[in-house]
Amino acid sequence: MNNFYKLSQDAQEEIVNFMKDIIAIPSLSSQEGDVVQRMKKEMEKLGYDEVTVDPMGNLIGRIGNGPKSICFDGHCDVVDVGDPANWKREPFGPTVENGILYGRGTSDQKGGVGCSIYGMALLKQQGWPENLTAHVVASVQEEDCDGLCWQYIIREDKLVPDLVVLTEPTSLRIYRGHRGRMEIEVSTQGVSCHGSAPERGVNAVYKMAPIIADIEKLNEELQPVPPLTKGTVTISHIRSTSPSLCAVADGCTIHLDRRLTIGEDEQVAVSQIENLPSVKAAGAKVKVLTYAVPSYTGLTYPTKKYFPTWEMPQESKPVQTAVAAFKDTFGEDPEVGHWTFSTNGIATAGMHNVPSIGFGPGHEHFAHAPNEEVEVEHLVRATAFYAGMAQAFAEA
Repeated sequence: MNNFYKLSQDAQEEIVNFMKDIIAIPSLSSQEGDVVQRMKKEMEKLGYDEVTVDPMGNLIGRIGNGPKSICFDGHCDVVDVGDPANWKREPFGPTVENGILYGRGTSDQKGGVGCSIYGMALLKQQGWPENLTAHVVASVQEEDCDGLCWQYIIREDKLVPDLVVLTEPTSLRIYRGHRGRMEIEVSTQGVSCHGSAPERGVNAVYKMAPIIADIEKLNEELQPVPPLTKGTVTISHIRSTSPSLCAVADGCTIHLDRRLTIGEDEQVAVSQIENLPSVKAAGAKVKVLTYAVPSYTGLTYPTKKYFPTWEMPQESKPVQTAVAAFKDTFGEDPEVGHWTFSTNGIATAGMHNVPSIGFGPGHEHFAHAPNEEVEVEHLVRATAFYAGMAQAFAEA
């Protein structure tokens, strides 16, 4: 066994204090500048060879300059608090109680970012492999548009590693893929008239009603595909337009969250909606949405909201290297699985075919939930695993 778990235990207080610092900094999407600077300062303190912030605002730290390249990615933006009444503790006032760290972003996913920053420092402390280059990325805008940051990093920064380790929460399991997703709008057009005589117009909401029923039925008919289970489609938002609240609606739009399993892509998903009898009867328009929101640096990098499914085979070298690293770090076998939600892997593996695996502290069910938490032991173990993973990758 390697010595990284012991080294990480020795560094527990330092890791937790750093986590408290970054959790205390609110960092919604496109507002990550302050937390990026705090993480940058920590990388410099820990002796990273190079620390940069790219034009989009992604923080990139490098150690080593060998021919084998591994990257640890985690996003440093968080979702908002929601109703403060649902929180038992201050969301941005991190506290540790009974071995658990509480606060917004503990699991999703500043825990993974902070641990990867410290994991590479542990490996450097132990002795850096000469053949290895490691980057730690604190990426931005993931909560609003997962994968956008890595589209930029690969295409514009020209950073294309041999392997990406995604540090989203996995309950300390090794994850090897997840479903893709899309955001689709369906719109119906009506004719407005005075609400006192609705028969004079065409109500766009009524035209949308059978479409809503058909989409609910479509979701029930989608079939599971092992190992990523079934794709899903749900309506997440509905809105209408009219000249006034005393008029028939002349427009209605629904927003679809479409999750994609193996074998489903943009063409399949759009065709399924366009071919619904109610969509044809209403002459409804179906559109895949585009994301074009400036980052905190002011840079806008538009992308279509289609994010492909990806999966690494169980027997693939990246997965087996991760399994071996876990065994060598903790002396036990890991669990291997898949995420339910999506990550930046939709860009690294789904769009650009960069081998990717996942491992992170915390639990998926705490993501976006009030009273978010992570076990301190998870932080210690994740830090140790990242050091062990980089070493195993260098030796593989």
